[in-house]
Amino acid sequence: MQARPLAIAADYVIIGGGITGAMVAQKLSEKKPKASIIVVEAGSSLFDFENRFEYRERNLDYGENMWPGDFIADQAPDGMISRTMAVGGSALHWGGVCNRYSEEDTRLKSMYGLAVDWPIEWTELEKYYCEAERRIGVSGEPSPFKEDWRSEPYPMPAMTPTFNLKQLKGWAEQSGIPFWTTPQAKNTVEDYGGRSNCHRCNTCEICPTGARYSPDFTFKQLIADKTRQVQLHSRRLVRKLILDEKTSRIVAAEAVDESHDPAVRARNAAAPRHYEYRATTFIVASGYTWASHLLLLSANSRFPNGLANTTDQVGRYINGHLAYQTQVDLNLKIYPGMNEQHSLISRQFFRCAPDKPYVRHDLRVWESGAGRDPRLRNAAGNVLLGDELMADWRTRTARGSARVRGYYTVEPDKDSRITLDPAITNRWGDAMPRVRHKIDAASEARAGATRQHFEQLFAEMAKANDGKIGNISGLNYQDHPAGGCRMGTDPAASVVDPHGRTHDHENLFVVGAPTLPTAGCTNGTLTFVAVALRSVDEIVRSS
Repeated sequence: MQARPLAIAADYVIIGGGITGAMVAQKLSEKKPKASIIVVEAGSSLFDFENRFEYRERNLDYGENMWPGDFIADQAPDGMISRTMAVGGSALHWGGVCNRYSEEDTRLKSMYGLAVDWPIEWTELEKYYCEAERRIGVSGEPSPFKEDWRSEPYPMPAMTPTFNLKQLKGWAEQSGIPFWTTPQAKNTVEDYGGRSNCHRCNTCEICPTGARYSPDFTFKQLIADKTRQVQLHSRRLVRKLILDEKTSRIVAAEAVDESHDPAVRARNAAAPRHYEYRATTFIVASGYTWASHLLLLSANSRFPNGLANTTDQVGRYINGHLAYQTQVDLNLKIYPGMNEQHSLISRQFFRCAPDKPYVRHDLRVWESGAGRDPRLRNAAGNVLLGDELMADWRTRTARGSARVRGYYTVEPDKDSRITLDPAITNRWGDAMPRVRHKIDAASEARAGATRQHFEQLFAEMAKANDGKIGNISGLNYQDHPAGGCRMGTDPAASVVDPHGRTHDHENLFVVGAPTLPTAGCTNGTLTFVAVALRSVDEIVRSS
């Protein structure tokens, strides 16, 4: 007989401890300081900042995982990229690039006859971009295009470009395209958000100084602040949402203990520890894959296809963007530098005249470290040491190279979706997600023209400095994915309303990445946070 679950009550239960969960908990605790808030996360609390320099060293020396314990072995979706299950989620090891979408991304239907328009005006979204940048801590320089207007300056000055990046900027702008540095969630001043400034270690996936924003910092601050009633329950896997017997409201979230301790796991195998979280409002902040997965797993007799899914929209229209990229060898002196991950960006191609063939993309330039490691023997086989080694190294790196990439827009098909795969289950018997991206017919139809555009663009850029273009390759997956619970005003074509409230359940919200109708043509994290912060205002207003 299964033991009665341990009942835990709160005003708000947030499911998911990633970057949107952290931002929602922080803002909600400010707006509702007397309310009890519980964040439930399936993964571990990796609150071990003091060890991260050592993790970094071992990764550099031996290739070890820089985030030990950042996953649950049997929570393994088919087709998902960047799988991380821990407090902080994928933002534990993101690069920190914080580009905004443009107004065109929210008006595809009205401007180009493609996909759908977002149910949010860009002018309203812009103020939440500013809020997201303040909360995360973003350093950057403004775009020179008037269409990229900002109502507030960046919270911190832009990161100083390296010598190499300055060289590449001079080359890239010979094509007539303006470039500037990418905005970063990295401190350029000391003690922003209680974190250090960036030392340009070039290992942003595990920042040893704390300069790059990571949600674990926010959670530690929230838990330590005794004026707020925020609790973090890690290693608790929410398997199902429970519907009220008489209404469409959600009354509970069922969870199990997902401890990494072998003794606890052995005990759970015989007698699993169950929890029942009860709340007035439930907020799913689980990312694009796990949000849809939880709603589908929560099917019952009244909602046989899953919660919030009366119109069969949950899991559909998952989106992302594709890219073309190349390497250009240049007649530039570029040396092995620091902070090679810092890049240049141009937003010139974010816009496309409605009467022109449609192609919209960002454009990035990085230095390329390919082939620039020192060698211990010269061409004759003689051992190189000291000054000879350095002289050989400098000679071979006198002609530099650049990586050039453009993320371009594709729109999702209705059958670009997340489904349950009964052939793959976790140890609790839950079917795992099956993730399959599919672009729509319009994106397919322009694929050849898009490739041709990039071939011409890369060739034009390579002309400067006697550049030699390498092979052009495309991504074989959709990067910065989102969708699955897209927002809209029509319940027949969306899962949540413009504020993230599910059409079917008045006290159930989905926030962040899953709600995006389309994925734009640049990094999505800042947008995920902005739309989640917008949802909080409605959650507060209605509860």
